[in-house]
Parts: sequence; structure tokens; C-alpha cells
Amino acid sequence: MPYSGLVLLIPIQTPLLRSGDDLATILQKHGAIQAGDIVVISSKAVATTEGAAIDLSKMKATEEAEEWNKKTGRSPEFCETVLNELKRLHGKAVGHCPGAILTEVKPEGLAVGTILTANAGLDESNVEKGKAIGWPRDPMTSAKKLRDALGGKIGILITDSCCRPRRLGVTAFALVTAGVDPLVSLKGREDLYGEKMRITTEAVADQLATAANMLMGNEAQAVPAVIVRDHGIELSDVAGWVPGIEPAEDLFRGIL
Repeated sequence: MPYSGLVLLIPIQTPLLRSGDDLATILQKHGAIQAGDIVVISSKAVATTEGAAIDLSKMKATEEAEEWNKKTGRSPEFCETVLNELKRLHGKAVGHCPGAILTEVKPEGLAVGTILTANAGLDESNVEKGKAIGWPRDPMTSAKKLRDALGGKIGILITDSCCRPRRLGVTAFALVTAGVDPLVSLKGREDLYGEKMRITTEAVADQLATAANMLMGNEAQAVPAVIVRDHGIELSDVAGWVPGIEPAEDLFRGIL
């Protein structure tokens, strides 16, 4: 669809989501999603309705978790949950700061690169007291099912909030997409002065994730999803994890 010059970001405000809720029906009821839309949705919202919340009272902290508790101030039970999630996501702890363990994960299906994220994607916000919530167990399948349930003629981005190196504050990134190419290479295209671009790739999915996150917020907004309409982005059959970059090729290599 052609770019109109006016992109609409439409927040979908919903009731409190619970395990077992029909997410597609709720989004359609409160958002009036149309063909051609891109729906950006919080990974925590998807995980919540899929029953992925973890009861911290059932976690038995190991000595390693106790050490991370001392370093971060997070409860030993939460730290143990992070360590368990790292095993599931083929990851490792690479650093820490007050309140968080910096983790690097390579989920099943992520073909290129790894993901740097706090606490292996887990959080104690926007979930019942005494529980932690992270990413859906299988985000790729979740995105495909949600797209099909919403008619198939849309794009889906499942996203999470994140921090950037040397920047204060939260932005967002896309974990997986369905129906949207997450990256657009500008290599070989000309700039304003006719010079050819050499390395630039537009992180379309991450850009949309951050734009939507501005409306979703990270507290009590009850906006788990945002519709992107009149975006001018051609939809496709692409579905999967958003590719990353191998550590050896990363601009920030050597920092960790």
C-alpha cells in the first residue's frame, strides 16, 4: 500500500488480561483491526493469556541465585527463575546492575545473532503479585496463530521493552514478526547527494516496536497492543524471529 504521509498509531485498551483469555477476540473487539494493519503487541500480554506466568513461591533458590540476589537486589527466587529461563533459551548471564541481570540468549529458531536483554525477558511488573512473566514459550507459533485468528491479512509484531547501551530509559524491540519483513537493507541506494549507502539497514520491526511502546507504556495503561495503520509497508509471508548480528560483527563488541 502506498505511503500516505500520515501514519496512524491506534492504541488498543483492553480489560485486564488473564490466563486462558482469547486474545484475538479481545483485540478485535476493542481495536476494530482492519486488513493491512500491523498489530504490535506486548510479549507479556501474549504470555499472560497463554498461562506462562511463573509462581515464584514454588522456586527453590540455589547458591548461584543467592549470589545474583546480592549483586542485583532481586529476590533469590526471581534470580533462580532467570537462571532457569537462561537454560531454556540457551543463554548466559553477562553482567548486572541494581535490579537486573544482563543476559544474552539465543532462543530456538533465532538463526543469526543473539539477544541481549534484562533478566532473560522476565519481569515482575504487570503480573499478579508473587509471580514473574516473560516471553511466550514459542513466540513464533504465537505470532502465526494470532495473525491467522485475526484474518491473516495483517502483520503481527510481538515485542518487549529494552534498554540501549549508554542510553538512559526504555525503548522496545521486536522478538518475532508474522507478515512483516523486519529489516530493510539500504545498501547500494543513494543518499541526498547521490552517494551510495554502504552498511545501513533499517530495523523496521524495532522502529515500529518503539513507536508503539510510547503508547503502550510500562505501567497501568492497560494498552497491550497498538495498531499501525496507513504505514506504507508491504506485507509479506515472512514469519519468525527477527535476525540479529553475530557478536564478532557487532559495533559494540568488546564491551561485554
